Amino acid sequence: MSTEHPGTIIPVLDALARDGGDPVPVQLVSGNGWLVRSHQHVRQVLSDKRFSADDQLPGFPRLFAIPNVPGGLSFLRMDPPRHSVLRRVLTSMFTVHRVERMRPAVVAATRSLIEDMKDAGPPTDLIEAFALPLPSQVICNLLGVPYEDHATFQENSRRILSVTATEAEAGTAFMDLGDYLGSLADAKRRHPGDDLLSTVVRQQQEAGMTDEDVVAMARLLLIAGHETTANMLGMIVRDCFADRDLFELLRADTTAIGPAVEELLRKISIVRCSLGRLAVEDVRLTEEVTVRAGQGVVLGIWAANHDPDVYDDPHAYDLTREARTHVAFGYGVHQCLGQALARLELRVAVRELVDAFPGLAPCVPVEDIRLKENSLVMGVETLPVTW
Repeated sequence: MSTEHPGTIIPVLDALARDGGDPVPVQLVSGNGWLVRSHQHVRQVLSDKRFSADDQLPGFPRLFAIPNVPGGLSFLRMDPPRHSVLRRVLTSMFTVHRVERMRPAVVAATRSLIEDMKDAGPPTDLIEAFALPLPSQVICNLLGVPYEDHATFQENSRRILSVTATEAEAGTAFMDLGDYLGSLADAKRRHPGDDLLSTVVRQQQEAGMTDEDVVAMARLLLIAGHETTANMLGMIVRDCFADRDLFELLRADTTAIGPAVEELLRKISIVRCSLGRLAVEDVRLTEEVTVRAGQGVVLGIWAANHDPDVYDDPHAYDLTREARTHVAFGYGVHQCLGQALARLELRVAVRELVDAFPGLAPCVPVEDIRLKENSLVMGVETLPVTW
């Protein structure tokens, strides 16, 4: 595998992860490592301090081509105590109670986009008209980023998450987005507002953050705040098209939407094999497998969420199962900070969509709906629909 394209290993890891079971040795760009596939082992690695999230350590597994600069991915790639200090700056903004206060704004944004779809009439690309702009508008409003700049940050985000981008291509997108957010942070310092980026800037000195730390945090929030939710929403609608009974159930019984979203988060698992860790001590995972200090570990999130030892008939939908044990949002101290917001957006979007368009249907056979082939995050490329 060429170091110019670290992400080319992702399809290989996906294929291996689908088999499930005990950890298997893999050859990573950074050297020999392990792919962890069971629910138990994924949770163990994500919660064990002997596995580091610090991507500046020699041998840390690289799975995509963005520049490996210190702090470039903010607290996502840091260990405590520094991780804890930076994450604490944001924690109060993403509690379930705080996120619930955003519901009216999320509902309003959702209904506005639906009205725009109705005004334009069918057919339309649901990704372009709904799934992507909804979380983009929400995170822009929260972070204090002008939504009129969405085309630029969406394109840069796509390049950063591409598994086929060269380091030059991903690096340019990474730096361009950083420059944009750095200028925006400077503007917030001069004229702070009632938004998350202004809050981060106000707490910068107390948290011991550099200007680069502020930019990295904003970049992480902006990318994670729209790309993952947009992709998940597109995949949910695709799966509803594949199983019309599920679509009709969600229309008939709104109380099923919450459990359905949770089960779909588990079953679809859009972030499949992109989480990496580095062992800083020898760690014995099984009788036969010891991860040596200095070896990288890649986590098979999809495989963990389809572990038959945890989920009966794991490849099927079961809205009665306790799906919240899934690791779609990670696990341990690094689990997704914005998961409450993602859940809110997905539940609101699904409810409003099936209510507004009872006849929503794909314009092409479900098997012909194009999935993203070059992204770290599984999603639908385009989703032409009618109603």
